[in-house]
Amino acid sequence: MDKKDKGVRMDRRGFLTRTAAAAGAGAILAGGLKQTKAQTTRKSTGKLDDINVGIIGVGAQGQVLLDSCLKAGQSIPGLRFKAVCDIWAFNRNQVVNKLKQYNKDIKSFVDYKDMLADETLDLDALIVATPDWLHAEHAMAGMNAGLHVYCEKEMSNSLELAKKMVLTSRKTGKLLQIGHQRRSNPRYLHAVNNIVLDSKLLGRVMQGYGQWNRAVSDDIGWPAKEALSAADLAKYGYDTMSRFRNWRWYYDFGGGPIVDLGSHQIDIFSWIFKSNPKSVIASGGKDYYDAHEWYDNVMCIFEYENDEGMARAFYQVQTTTRHGGFHEAFMGEYGTLVISEVPRDGNWLEKEINSPDWNKWVKKGYLKEVSTKMAKTKTSNVMLDVRVSPAPPKWPLPIELGTLPHQPHLHNFFNAVRGKAKLNCPAEIGYETAVAVLAVNNAVKSQKKIEFKKEEFEVHA
Repeated sequence: MDKKDKGVRMDRRGFLTRTAAAAGAGAILAGGLKQTKAQTTRKSTGKLDDINVGIIGVGAQGQVLLDSCLKAGQSIPGLRFKAVCDIWAFNRNQVVNKLKQYNKDIKSFVDYKDMLADETLDLDALIVATPDWLHAEHAMAGMNAGLHVYCEKEMSNSLELAKKMVLTSRKTGKLLQIGHQRRSNPRYLHAVNNIVLDSKLLGRVMQGYGQWNRAVSDDIGWPAKEALSAADLAKYGYDTMSRFRNWRWYYDFGGGPIVDLGSHQIDIFSWIFKSNPKSVIASGGKDYYDAHEWYDNVMCIFEYENDEGMARAFYQVQTTTRHGGFHEAFMGEYGTLVISEVPRDGNWLEKEINSPDWNKWVKKGYLKEVSTKMAKTKTSNVMLDVRVSPAPPKWPLPIELGTLPHQPHLHNFFNAVRGKAKLNCPAEIGYETAVAVLAVNNAVKSQKKIEFKKEEFEVHA
């Protein structure tokens, strides 16, 4: 196991992460991987680091994850994709043909149960990228079959099923990483752990802001000749091809925009504030897309309380305007951090009036040096009073990220499978986020303030 990371605080979430990861890594060191004949051979030849992987669900998100694992020149080493499962032949065949360049013996399946029952695959790990309503079923089946699982967020649209996922991970000793990829993003790790929590460069952070705005768009279509038959749709729980392709907009399959988009960023609020929320209020509605079931626009406010006092965070998802894109902002007494997976939408800090000297953090490598040319002044000090023009300099973060924002999270997962890392988002953390996120839908529906109890974020058998 890796030594404790320097500069990272041991808060309750950090303890959960380390505890869950240690349990999983212990299972690996004790022989947690299935010891089939093929695996025993790999062990004897010293190649157990090669991980055999299967994937269930190879639609848009599944293909993003595959690209993150295999993109030429940036691939995660030691992975062998052995099997692909998807109920739609159009997706399945497309991906199988692509994967044959890596493994000529790649197998394809329509039913995930057939894939998990095929011992010749000798799978070690499973990626689940199916629609949200199927995550729990597929992830638990994988763990019960002896596989470590990377499961896309949201864990489930049902907290009861999400809780069962946590318990299944504990019972089987198998790792379960939830796809909140910002938790492994080196830029976010630096910004949250080093700038906000360790150095307290922002001082006390009392306000958070997040948004994920998208422009108006048509529903997702499909090639007419590739449509699933009515019988196949019914077999797998769908009544029309349109609902199958646009499942995120319907109650039976998705959790609405707050789940689809907001989960990633609401998860960051709890990381920053080192606590789960106390309450949430929300407003949303079907303002544009009459044919959908879920609301298309939503705004909410969370309240948090930690050792420093109260903090509040505003979050919105708008699907009728792209204004501002997607980013988060965290506002402290000394400055503000604006951060995003997309550099054009953030990744800088701005000083407040009378904030401490930040130059020492430039020397330490926490911030990039800001040229004095930006500040039209004769002084060599780049700190400026925000009450005068020009505005204070924006200090860029020194950590960059490549073109594959999901890759670090997958890399973390596979390193944990090898026993060489701790999971950055184990099932317990994913569950806490699900409790907070799903409550927004209840707040929209009831038009009442939702108060959380501490025990709601805990999972007990």
